[in-house]
Amino acid sequence: MSIALPRNAMVLAAGLGTRLRPITDTLPKPLITVGGRTLLDRCLDRLAAAGIRRAIVNIHWLGDQIRDHLKQRSDIEIVISDESDLLLETGGGIAKALALLGDAPFVSVNADLIWRDARGNSLHRLADAFDPARMDGILLLQPRERATGYGGAGDFNLDPEGRLVRRGEAPAADYVYTGVQILHPRLFESCPGGAFSLNLLYDRAIAAGRLHGLVHDGDWMDVGTHDGLAAAETLLHGKRG
Repeated sequence: MSIALPRNAMVLAAGLGTRLRPITDTLPKPLITVGGRTLLDRCLDRLAAAGIRRAIVNIHWLGDQIRDHLKQRSDIEIVISDESDLLLETGGGIAKALALLGDAPFVSVNADLIWRDARGNSLHRLADAFDPARMDGILLLQPRERATGYGGAGDFNLDPEGRLVRRGEAPAADYVYTGVQILHPRLFESCPGGAFSLNLLYDRAIAAGRLHGLVHDGDWMDVGTHDGLAAAETLLHGKRG
């Protein structure tokens, strides 16, 4: 049984962006411009276009710049989750914002990526595929050979039922996690306090058979490095999106 598109989204915008220094010495990574638009605005554009009405955005490094930049947005409600005092990583950042996200499944998106759809809206496809009776989360995956700017060995494989399997000791995996997902708040039950990675909760859900994946049908760009930024600019040049 699928769900309706969640009303709320978590936008993870608190990272340090160390691999993109010296750019990120004075500019937070989500405000880097690629193809004429900031990474954060591209992310919020996608959420608003899909029908999501409210985005909780966490901030840490140079967070005041992000806070000021977001004042120009009127198409989607923005709520700031301030982590200026302590960077909480991906899991801790969402856990801190759970009271703002509510008790229903929510979209979570990294603010430092670019993705474009081919045949269908990826956020709608995730909602259609998410079955809360069987899943605590569903991650959008990009085939490794179609991951622009990505040079790693991949993150996951899929079993015949669409459940995620870690790469483990294998030399490579078929899919890369895109940074786009739908999560149920129960994934965070009994989670640690303070800073921790979502990977801790992923592994727990994988062990229970409750973390699934959906293969993306369009472009995805890893913009975490200078080479990745250059590759994204090349792909976006002369294209709208």
